[in-house]
Amino acid sequence: MGLSRRTFSALAGTAALGFTLGGSEGTPNSAASSLMVPTGPAPGPPAADGLRHTVGFDRYSLLVDGRRLVLWSGEMHPFRLPSPSLWRDVLQKMRAHGYNAVSAYVSWNYHSPAPGSYDFTGVRDLGLFLRTAAETGLYVILRPGPYINAEVDGGGFPGWLTATEGRARTSDPAYLRHADEWLGQVNRIVAPHQFTRGKGTVLLYQIENEYDAYVTEPAGRDYMSHLYKKVRADGIDVPLFHNDKGPNGYWTPGSFDTGGEKGRWLYGFDGYPSPEQVPPDWGRFGAGGAKGGATASPKTPGFVPEFGGGWFDPWGGSSFQGKGYAESRRTRDAAYERRFHLTNLANGITLHNVYMTFGGTSWGWLPAPVVYTSYDYGAAFDEGRMATAKLAPMHQTGHLLGRQPDFARLVRAAAVKPADDRLKAYHLTNPDTGAHVYVLRNDSAERVSTTLPGTDFDVPVSVPAKDARMVAARMALGQWKLRYSTVQPMFCVTAGRQDIAVFAGPRGEMAQVVLDCQQEPTTTRLDPDPAWVYDRGLLRVTAPLGAGGLTRVKVEGGGHDRSLLLLFVDDATSLRLFPRDTPSGSVLVYGPSLVRDVTLSDGLVQLTGDTVAATGLEVWGPRGITDVSWNGDPVRTRLSGTGSLLALRPLPGVGRVALPALDGGWRRRVENPESAPDFDDSTWTVADRKTSHSVTPVPDGQPVLFADDYGFHYGDVWYRGHFTADADAVESVSLAYSTGTQGLLMAWLDGEPLGTHRMPVPDNSTARQGSWAATATFAVPEKLREKLGERSAQSGDARVLSVLVRRMQHDQDGKALDTHKVARGLTEVTFKGASPKVSWRVQGATAPDPVRGPLNNGGLFGEREGWHLPGFEDADWEKADLPRAGRRQGVTWFRTAFRLAVAPGTDASIGLVLGDDPDRAYRVQIFLNGWNMGQYINDVGPQHTFVLPNGILRTRGSNTLALAVLSDGTTGSGPKDVRLTLLGAAAGGVPVTPVASPGR
Repeated sequence: MGLSRRTFSALAGTAALGFTLGGSEGTPNSAASSLMVPTGPAPGPPAADGLRHTVGFDRYSLLVDGRRLVLWSGEMHPFRLPSPSLWRDVLQKMRAHGYNAVSAYVSWNYHSPAPGSYDFTGVRDLGLFLRTAAETGLYVILRPGPYINAEVDGGGFPGWLTATEGRARTSDPAYLRHADEWLGQVNRIVAPHQFTRGKGTVLLYQIENEYDAYVTEPAGRDYMSHLYKKVRADGIDVPLFHNDKGPNGYWTPGSFDTGGEKGRWLYGFDGYPSPEQVPPDWGRFGAGGAKGGATASPKTPGFVPEFGGGWFDPWGGSSFQGKGYAESRRTRDAAYERRFHLTNLANGITLHNVYMTFGGTSWGWLPAPVVYTSYDYGAAFDEGRMATAKLAPMHQTGHLLGRQPDFARLVRAAAVKPADDRLKAYHLTNPDTGAHVYVLRNDSAERVSTTLPGTDFDVPVSVPAKDARMVAARMALGQWKLRYSTVQPMFCVTAGRQDIAVFAGPRGEMAQVVLDCQQEPTTTRLDPDPAWVYDRGLLRVTAPLGAGGLTRVKVEGGGHDRSLLLLFVDDATSLRLFPRDTPSGSVLVYGPSLVRDVTLSDGLVQLTGDTVAATGLEVWGPRGITDVSWNGDPVRTRLSGTGSLLALRPLPGVGRVALPALDGGWRRRVENPESAPDFDDSTWTVADRKTSHSVTPVPDGQPVLFADDYGFHYGDVWYRGHFTADADAVESVSLAYSTGTQGLLMAWLDGEPLGTHRMPVPDNSTARQGSWAATATFAVPEKLREKLGERSAQSGDARVLSVLVRRMQHDQDGKALDTHKVARGLTEVTFKGASPKVSWRVQGATAPDPVRGPLNNGGLFGEREGWHLPGFEDADWEKADLPRAGRRQGVTWFRTAFRLAVAPGTDASIGLVLGDDPDRAYRVQIFLNGWNMGQYINDVGPQHTFVLPNGILRTRGSNTLALAVLSDGTTGSGPKDVRLTLLGAAAGGVPVTPVASPGR
């Protein structure tokens, strides 16, 4: 079929790239090597293979066993997914979608309930996470702090550290003693899992986090030096790095003492640009110098340890106008990811980590004050572990970087000026292969189609509004050579006797691929839409993207031993293509929503993975494959015209998942007996300290009332103040208190409610404020004063002021000012009309749950008595129907049980939805099988749906749901609508081991 030049011009889109597969030489573990490592195949997927490996770098890339590696990493936090079986699910999804590494914080507070006490078992099994990553074939970037920030309580510092001496995040010896103990515990686990030792895949190790304090002072430099030497002394031998809080040029190589070791420290910087801004040039195309990003460290490769794959949202939802993380995902969509990530790649960033790729859940009392329970983040995988549309550019780019080695060593090439200056062009070349790479970015509000004078492109290229595209020229596609393409190459694999090259772009575009062919090849259209023409040594192929899914064109001959199969896909279809390398050769699978694993044995291709809807299956692989199985079941296939095995029948999709209603079987019981004057508090802790390590001053003449000083670090805390003198003269009580965001205080005098005070809902100006202080003044009504006088006259007993403080969480310590030590709880109590002497007792959470950990519980009476636990006997509780609208100040508990019967082989992600009139002022702590899955604030929001992770949730069995409702008594308080919802489902999944959930 012939097409005119004019027709080709009209059909052109945008994107191309170039690569060759050359050899490589080994290199020392040092950036100081004088030998330039040439471009060649990337190292294979990592594994705990029992072999020693080298990990080094030069100014272009990492060097693993002497081979160049472009790192395409995604962030996930195992502590935000408290079901170890599901770690494998997320990691397998990451690898299948193009990531070759996972980056993970290790949060000190999650593992240490008390000084000298550490727990790395159960949901805290760090070794299991590292083994799972290795089994999945992912490198690990480990980030154990000691400080991590991460929008977690105290920035990861344990609660008990707030009550210790020493300035944190400095060289203060008192702090370093604790930090060294923590790192020692972590490193004992991590060291054997280093890739260098062949027993794991830990590739890089971070010390500290976004540390921009004391950069030029001994307190900071000695601190960083101490951490470096400590980690090395513990046997960590992979390259170390730090993540600068931005392109500040802080902590570059040579900025602190590394004990004489050179060439093992990487400079990295974080970046969270707004969707509204023009993508910055943080490298070779920027201003350069110490503040230029990658140029701050010219002898190390460009490294962004955190690039925003979304953003966090505060209580009230001011970041996204109350719309929650769906709005984060909308504003930081696939086009955003393409535009910014491709700009980074053009600027020489070859170590790239997307924060977050899976955000997860800040369950229990884990979240920092600046966020609510959900940490979905608007990431590529949502909180329910479902892939989202913004995953497409990550999938395409990840597979491209992993299989086309040219990107590991690019240099700036001659400037290219598009004919339409609304398009910005970055031109790079690989000096080893001769491939040319162009990143074309459109920052305007309209699609731009234009020519690229002085390049191989003899047709216009097109880039959608606020988007970008990577195109290339003179790229090797196996044995074939690409002259250029107008959509992005996704990858090229060799399967059997053919090379398979995939090209991807937006649905509806017309793609053009131009190949160098000295002889006219035989070209076969395997789908009805493509067209081609051969003219003067060039084969020009055009195909629409998204027309019926996959579009195939086979090219044979033309002087090549292997044929070339061209596959054209739109963004959605690209997410159903999965290349995988096996010891027997490469395999390419098309059709399912996910391919988890591929194994070849005696001609059988064994596939495991997921389907959502019924789907076809097509498999290309090495010569000799004859049969296919899917999740253990044989699949009948036929040999297709492209050499693939094509399933004769669609793979089945997921069946219906039925969820029970939660409108019956509820039991109800009120609590807060602590407010009653005759409550026995004799076992409570006496609050009589005079000094504190808190940065909050102790008021003159007052005892220390800060909860942390008495060992109560998480959740609610109760105070009872006993006094006798002048009870009937008290006109008002003023309670000064300090909390995290959305803290509150409730007060009773001799069992009579005085009222509730709440911290304000943050707006954009206060969204990042982590500590809030206020004074609540409650008038004592005349009738109550008379009662107090009568009671004192009759019994002479002391009167009791009872105070419940929902302290929320500790502030982070981002500026190294010990802000995690700001007080939580009451800070000062004064009276008007009298000056009684008060003796105080305080009570918070009891001993940490040995399975669920210290962040699971606070000090509510029901928590201390086990009302949240499965197996608690509630038969004597009042039966209740929802909705409830009672008015009382204090806490009311609701409990019910429900059964699920999700079919085996179905991965159902299930959430709990709470809803009510937003004018009703109450909040709910949600306990599933004893696990604190988060906090709902009805009149603040924005979160209404809470993910219930499988493993904690028994998807085939009985579950206990307990809701602790805290109400100020000013409005009717719920719960009203309480229901289960299906967040997503797939046929497949991973085996899920139930998470231990001990009860009463």
